[in-house]
Amino acid sequence: MEPVKVVVTGPFGVGKTTFIRTISEITVLSTEQDISDDSSLDDKDETTVAIDFGRITIDDDLVLYLFGTPGQERFEFMWEVASRGMLGYILLVDSTRPETFAEAARHLEFFQSARGQAEVPFVVAANKNETEVDRDSIAEALGIDDPGIIVEVDALDRESVKGTILSFLEHILTRIDDGVPIPV
Repeated sequence: MEPVKVVVTGPFGVGKTTFIRTISEITVLSTEQDISDDSSLDDKDETTVAIDFGRITIDDDLVLYLFGTPGQERFEFMWEVASRGMLGYILLVDSTRPETFAEAARHLEFFQSARGQAEVPFVVAANKNETEVDRDSIAEALGIDDPGIIVEVDALDRESVKGTILSFLEHILTRIDDGVPIPV
């Protein structure tokens, strides 16, 4: 069985911990603590301060280790720790809070540069959708060329999260088929 590290990242309050808890086959190791500054949201009073960790077995040959990063800027030193040895990442955004897209773009920039010159495989997962996701607007806000890597997700729904993970894996396979090197 080959373990593969996948990072789940994004701004504060987009659903990273929920995403991992929804799909993990083990009890998630979570480092959530009460929020000690003024950054709380109406429905969120805890924040990840280190890393969330979960696991999902795809098949007999592939196990994904999911590492969720803290979203708050004051904990961004953990992004470097999380990025070491990753196959790629899932960037979660909150579709109902476009004001957070600039912060999501910072995550994107960091994780794209985490491996030096090699482009790291990723998908953008648009969570908390009240209406149809405008992939073009999200792509523009994040500065990405391909809106096709943006998928809708409901982080509370196991099948939806599974679909996002499968989209991520399909994206990687497409890159391999196209001859794009995958940095590992």
